[in-house]
Amino acid sequence: QVQLVESGGGLVQPGGSLRLSCATSGFPFRSTDMDWYRRAPKKGREFVATISGTYDNLDYDASVKDRFTISRDNTKNIVYLQMNSVKSEDTAVYFCSVFRGGKRYWGQGAQVTVSS
Repeated sequence: QVQLVESGGGLVQPGGSLRLSCATSGFPFRSTDMDWYRRAPKKGREFVATISGTYDNLDYDASVKDRFTISRDNTKNIVYLQMNSVKSEDTAVYFCSVFRGGKRYWGQGAQVTVSS
């Protein structure tokens, strides 16, 4: 079965950096598009970034473009989200996600808090 496990969340100061990881299993990772979403306090879940399978095409929400970088390690079946120049509005629970067989799967989430 599909399993997604995020790690790397925590407290970071404004302007700082943090890297989230998502360990995956249960599907053909190399050929599968992988996504990051987030849910800020009192807001709905929103798209952050995606990396396509096979060709590694990237896309980002405008709010994180040029600050966040999504990448993948196909030897370890892990997808990453490198977060640089973080802002208070980046505070959220971050979710790794994959769409397989007509269903979207989610990890348990990783809390990221940006505060001085």
